[in-house]
Amino acid sequence: MVRHYESLGLLQAVERTEAGYRQYSDKEVHTLRFIKRARGVGLSMAQIAELLKLWQNRRRSSSDVRKIASRHLDQLNQRVLAIESMRQMLEYVVEWYASGYPILTWAAHR
Repeated sequence: MVRHYESLGLLQAVERTEAGYRQYSDKEVHTLRFIKRARGVGLSMAQIAELLKLWQNRRRSSSDVRKIASRHLDQLNQRVLAIESMRQMLEYVVEWYASGYPILTWAAHR
């Protein structure tokens, strides 16, 4: 993954030992941790790149970061609603099937 982050420009190429091992500074470790956490909450690589640029820009507005986070939260909420709708539909299918109706009848009924 580190090579991928380097190829995307999210992480600067680091020096290597004679044996070829990468040597990371504290800043690079911090950046890698940030990327891992950001991926963990579902941010895209483009969103992560944008956040890293904002982090490196000392004159940025904190509202810029908040906009990205709020936009992502809205997207997650939409996905949660869609998943909840699918869950309810499957519950209905299970009840329909348990009542003795064939699945194909359910599909034609809805």
